[in-house]
Amino acid sequence: MSPLPIISVKNLVKSYGEFTAVKGISFEVFEGEIFGLLGPNGAGKSTTLEIIETLREKTSGEVMVNGFNIDDAQEAIKKMIGVQLQTAGFYPNLNLTELMQLFIGLYQTDVDPISLLKKVNLEDKAKSKYKELSGGQKQRFSIATTLINQPKIIFLDEPTTGLDPQARRNLWDLIQEIRDNGTTVIITTHYMDEAEVLCDRVAIIDSGEIVVINTPNELIDELVASGFEKIKEVKKANLEDVFIHKTGKAWRED
Repeated sequence: MSPLPIISVKNLVKSYGEFTAVKGISFEVFEGEIFGLLGPNGAGKSTTLEIIETLREKTSGEVMVNGFNIDDAQEAIKKMIGVQLQTAGFYPNLNLTELMQLFIGLYQTDVDPISLLKKVNLEDKAKSKYKELSGGQKQRFSIATTLINQPKIIFLDEPTTGLDPQARRNLWDLIQEIRDNGTTVIITTHYMDEAEVLCDRVAIIDSGEIVVINTPNELIDELVASGFEKIKEVKKANLEDVFIHKTGKAWRED
């Protein structure tokens, strides 16, 4: 049985005056997958996601989220999604428990803040101020806030930017665990190795148009079949693998 689309985008257009940022794109995200939306800066991926997240108005087209039309069910959609906040959105002098309680109140839900911190391996930092966290801890906390309302879908915007290899690999494990627990994950990243490891499928968007959509493996196989060859010999490991092997994969503090 084929997986069901939990997000359906058809002929989506977003224009700003005479400039069209998103040019009639269409794609589906299936329930229970990690889906990557990839592209260079200014390609239109952030605009696309903000429309799906109900944060930005579309010009035309249709967007369905879990069976709800974004035109007339934005409140229902907001209740079933989790959106990763940028680090600047947190009060630096509040501790993690206080911040969690603040967001739990905003969502008007009843959830134990410590249980959420435990999901991202931060329960020992419950009384630490946000400004005292390392970069990886801040990103994990940001992901924890997306889980407050037990969403069916979460959106992660470049979640590992600026992290060291240990923190990056551990965040990959966390994202896969969230998906394995039944949440669909939409991710943007500029790291192609990250997309290759995490994503069940990716869509590459450029100049407001989707240029290709498929699984990472099938896209790579298609490129190789076209006659493409790397000049450098492909090895069974890379330098990041060496780094992790030599220094370990444990969570580190900055």
